[in-house]
Amino acid sequence: MTMKTKIKLALASLVLATGSLAGAQTTTLLNASYDVAREFYKDYNAAFVAHWKKTTGKDVKIDQAHGGSSAQARAVNDGLDADVVTMNTTTDVDFLASTGVVAKDWAKRFPGNASPTTSTMLFLTRNGNPKNIKDWDDLIKPGIQVIVVNPKTGGNGRMAYLAAWGYVRKKGGTDAQAAEFVSKLYKNVPVLAKGGRDATTIFLQRNIGDVLVTFESEVVSVDREFGAGKVDAVHPSISIIAENPVAVVERTVAKKGTGELAKAYLDYLYSEEAQEIAAKHALRPRSAAVLKKHADVFKPIQLFAVSDYFGSLAEAQKVHFNDGGQFDKLYSPGAK
Repeated sequence: MTMKTKIKLALASLVLATGSLAGAQTTTLLNASYDVAREFYKDYNAAFVAHWKKTTGKDVKIDQAHGGSSAQARAVNDGLDADVVTMNTTTDVDFLASTGVVAKDWAKRFPGNASPTTSTMLFLTRNGNPKNIKDWDDLIKPGIQVIVVNPKTGGNGRMAYLAAWGYVRKKGGTDAQAAEFVSKLYKNVPVLAKGGRDATTIFLQRNIGDVLVTFESEVVSVDREFGAGKVDAVHPSISIIAENPVAVVERTVAKKGTGELAKAYLDYLYSEEAQEIAAKHALRPRSAAVLKKHADVFKPIQLFAVSDYFGSLAEAQKVHFNDGGQFDKLYSPGAK
């Protein structure tokens, strides 16, 4: 082989290597998220990809994994290589912090308790609200079928349970009265859903139930997926503030070298653009200005915080949702 040929081959190898490096410039980031956030993140991801390209000149691909919030947390804990988690309940992120998958002080890493958006629980009834459901008291009436998520598998379900319990407390009732009320409500539940999207499917595709208790944001998803006019959104007099916490998965970003990108991805959730996208999907923005702008969507409800009656979500988890807790005591499948 002549020297000239060797040089040509070396140059060809260099071109190939450079080409493959150029092709490898697109970094992929995985966001493990909860069921009813899929449409929001579809729009947000497109905005972030454009922002990242504009500010850094780099391409990024965002993959999504959706399911019940708690099921997603367990999947990440068990090895799903998500770079970030975006959940609908702080206990799921606390669980990942307890196993060292996310930082112990994750809630201090981003503004607003690391929750760029919040939500609350509403009722969806069938078009025209044929059973005339107006408030929580209507959900315990004989003959009313209520669709909710299993609080053991999804944050949506835990928030529905705590909202019902807190409704009684905010009206001046005792914990004993709240327990009795919630017990009656679950006697009207024909089947427990695994996650928020599963609950919507049971209600609209399987046509089971008179009312669906779910996040405010699901109203927009239902209209988009099933067509406007299928359901009526009913705002109860009292409901709960549900924070939507986010965190970087330290275990994954250390392995993949995506720490800077993961942080930027979550930081951008607080931007004006992202907060507007959240409002469009009926997620309550943290930005007071954006929230005020969309007052027609976010109707006033008396909202209470988890800390008002339950100490914290972690304490509520122990008392109400762990095996042998209050939920297990008051819910007996099939016992109507």
